[in-house]
Amino acid sequence: MTVYLVGAGPGAADLLTVRAVRILERAEVVVHDRLVETEVLDLVARGAEVHDVGKTPGGPDNQSAINALLVATARTGRTVVRLKGGDPFLFGRGGEELEALAEAGIDAEVVPGITSAFFAPLAAGIPVTHRGRSCGVAVVTARGCERDPELARLARADLTIVILMGVARRGAIARELIEGGLDPATPVAVVERASTPTERVQRSALGDLGSLRVAAPAVIVVGAVAALDLARGAVAAASAR
Repeated sequence: MTVYLVGAGPGAADLLTVRAVRILERAEVVVHDRLVETEVLDLVARGAEVHDVGKTPGGPDNQSAINALLVATARTGRTVVRLKGGDPFLFGRGGEELEALAEAGIDAEVVPGITSAFFAPLAAGIPVTHRGRSCGVAVVTARGCERDPELARLARADLTIVILMGVARRGAIARELIEGGLDPATPVAVVERASTPTERVQRSALGDLGSLRVAAPAVIVVGAVAALDLARGAVAAASAR
């Protein structure tokens, strides 16, 4: 019995690893997240049993039920794939699922995926580290930072902050980072639905982040590098006020 924990990447099917595609093509059971794109699911073997276990924002936490489903389907002897957006181990609870499978005596293989935390900035022409602008990058989730002083502690001018699941709290995020010491004029980029046909990039200053009209899912990039658009060889004027 083996369960494959597969990263679906940021969205586009051609960003999957070759191994991920091969496993999906022979899957008999697929348990997938809400944000996995239809074109990725189209790669699943015909006739496979498919379970959508995606969590909705503000909805109940059904992680225990997901763990139980993985264990139960694995025990039937079929090829089970747990398909997770991005990479399974960046705020994807992949570790929790591995623990549950190990406790049940079920083997698991991890197939990593490209995380949107790095692909989304790249799609906007933003290198998350860049000599002279950023000496490091921190990836956080806004859900874990609510009223958390750790977010303010990341407020360094030489650090890039990549924030996942932050759309609903973008105004509070801006306030916390400014209170932590960042200049309100610090460049910000917001990348919606990276790698999909509806991808959109918006840029602003940190002080204006709360007023941007943003739709989830989106990745927020804060820091000097957010003023760059190296895909076009330019500095984005909206972020360089």
